[in-house]
Amino acid sequence: MKLKLSFWQIINMNVGFFGIQYSFGLQQSAVNPIYDFLGASPDQLPLLNLAGPLTGLLIQPIIGAMSDKTWSPKLGGRRKPYFFIGALICSIALFMFPFSSSLWMAAGLLWILDVGNNTAMEPYRAFIADTLDTDQQPTGFQAQSFFTGFGQTLANVSLFIFPLIFIGTTGKLPTWVFASFFLGAVCSIGSVWWSSHTTKEIPPTEEELKKIKEEPLHVFTPFVDIFSAIKDMPKVMWQLALVYLFQWYALFCYWQNSSKSIALSVWHTTPQKDMKLYGEAVSWTGLVNGWYNVVTFLCAFGLVYFAKKYSPKMVHFSCLVLAAIGFLIFPHIENKYLLFPAITGFGIGWASMMGIPYLMVVNNIPKERYGVYMGIINMMIVIPMFIQTITFGYILKHFLNNDARLAITFAGVLLVISAICTLFIKTKKVELSE
Repeated sequence: MKLKLSFWQIINMNVGFFGIQYSFGLQQSAVNPIYDFLGASPDQLPLLNLAGPLTGLLIQPIIGAMSDKTWSPKLGGRRKPYFFIGALICSIALFMFPFSSSLWMAAGLLWILDVGNNTAMEPYRAFIADTLDTDQQPTGFQAQSFFTGFGQTLANVSLFIFPLIFIGTTGKLPTWVFASFFLGAVCSIGSVWWSSHTTKEIPPTEEELKKIKEEPLHVFTPFVDIFSAIKDMPKVMWQLALVYLFQWYALFCYWQNSSKSIALSVWHTTPQKDMKLYGEAVSWTGLVNGWYNVVTFLCAFGLVYFAKKYSPKMVHFSCLVLAAIGFLIFPHIENKYLLFPAITGFGIGWASMMGIPYLMVVNNIPKERYGVYMGIINMMIVIPMFIQTITFGYILKHFLNNDARLAITFAGVLLVISAICTLFIKTKKVELSE
């Protein structure tokens, strides 16, 4: 039987998402500047970011399928063993990252970091679906959206504050990189430990335990479950996949190019022209990205109200339109302070992206397969990212003149297409109390 938790119990069970998202925040805002500091050219960045989509494509559905077949009271239950191990891998990779002495060392550590993040992510989504009833699931998923904003805010703000405190360079990288990544290592394992300690998983029924014992895990189990789940996948998930194709391609374009876009539009420089000025642009980008994440955690729970009052689909459509407007305005701004209102729309969109789509599909999938389907939803995220990493370098070089500002505009257009696709999603109606 699912639990009826208080608001603060729901917060406690999601605190671990804070550490996972602090790590993701560093990936989004700090890793590409680190590549720049180590001498990467703009059209190399998509391929250097290949770790994210490829590990997500391989790891998340496999871990999700494995967690569906797991029950270990000694290790904490069904989902918790996976997101705790994932957080531990993240912490080790974050600690090692600042010691990168070459592009390929940094890229290799990004692969390890992404394995950890992806091991933690989807079991955590399934943990919410397992534990909360239909009425509380919106609050549970948007609590994850809140902690996404909060964790990524601190990660991005560290990029602005730490360069003021930790001056100079250590090895080949600025000293502030060490401070930001060391803090991320502590947050990753510490916050997941807190959630694991404060929230128990619901034990499976006798029937579910019998099924788990009858179908023990072996090397082929996850793959059989993944292909079976894709074959039986409800139509709403195929419709969401089309939305995600444009949405996540756009987001990767933004994260890879936001620092260089701001450097060009505000500081009129590039990493090749003036590394010191570019460092200022990177710091300011951390503040700007921190702001959109502040917006995310401020409005995350407000979106629960609108999702209940109207529908998750219309909320997501509206938020994508606001995000698209923000991206289309962003590259044309020359006053660094005006970047904050411009990126606010993306902050609202990001709050929706981190929680609302799960509400559109969670009632269309069987509860005993939450893990594998949450992993498949992540495949819908990482496949567009994978396509972006192998195609966008060519597009940027040959059609967008290696101009990061045009890359952000391109992302805005893709978000408009994504919003239009959202209108075609047909979801099962579920009564939610106000």
